[in-house]
Amino acid sequence: MLESPVGRHYNRRSISEYNRPYEIDLCLYFYLTHHRDPQMKVRAGIEVSSQSDIGCLRQNNEDSFGYWEPDDDGEFLRKGRLAVVADGMGGYEGGQEASRIAVERMIAGYRDFGGDDPREALVQALQSAHEEIRKYSFAHAELRGMGTTCTAIAIVKGQDGPSGEGAQYGLLFYVHVGDTRLYLVREGKITRITRDHSYVERLIEAGMITQEQADVHPQRNILTSAVGTNPDLFMDAPEQPVPLCPEDVLVICSDGLWGQVRDAEILNAVKNKSPEQAGRELIELARQRGGPDNITVQILRLR
Repeated sequence: MLESPVGRHYNRRSISEYNRPYEIDLCLYFYLTHHRDPQMKVRAGIEVSSQSDIGCLRQNNEDSFGYWEPDDDGEFLRKGRLAVVADGMGGYEGGQEASRIAVERMIAGYRDFGGDDPREALVQALQSAHEEIRKYSFAHAELRGMGTTCTAIAIVKGQDGPSGEGAQYGLLFYVHVGDTRLYLVREGKITRITRDHSYVERLIEAGMITQEQADVHPQRNILTSAVGTNPDLFMDAPEQPVPLCPEDVLVICSDGLWGQVRDAEILNAVKNKSPEQAGRELIELARQRGGPDNITVQILRLR
């Protein structure tokens, strides 16, 4: 199912045992490298940075991320590159496990898909992740209610560009559940590609509140769709891919980042910096503003 239903709400904050604020004198700033084989070849044509920080109030990191490319060049032409970010919910262990399973199943499902349709590969992989999380939660009663957001992209080479000179232009396919966001930065402008599956997003779309009101709304953390929480999975998976151009920048980030850093600040950070430098700057900015949640960002710059 590809459209989010009305009336199913999941409050990621209220079910976390770390919902209450508390002070920490010093938060260690660290980066994780989940789910990426250090021996994996990252081909020319892209710069990739994947960074995650625990934030200033949490005692564990419930975010996970992954990046994958096939080893085989022929397979690479069919499947391209995969990147995924998941933000778990469900308390100390549940959120960690849900996001971990989502990333691992997304990579395995996309990798093992036998067809030639990247969109269908993403859809089936996310459905597999959903079913695996539910199976895990039923096997561990203390983790019932665990779930996660998940935003995964595939960048696959398209046809020759309009110049007729053989330049390859990429195509962006994606699947999305929850409020982890995907942005496209192009020619000095930033565009949010995904829509949040959240209560306040629906209020915005209905014209009932403004974006500024949504930013401080007391129910801004309520999700209307999540992976693993309900028998049916409702995802966004557009039929048509987004055409990409050289020097485009893609940013995938959890709400621990975009909840503290404005879109214009994300744009400013990635414009003239390497993905690694931009990621560090954005995470530090979110931490300076309190870092109330885990902060994860993947930045991919096409060359």
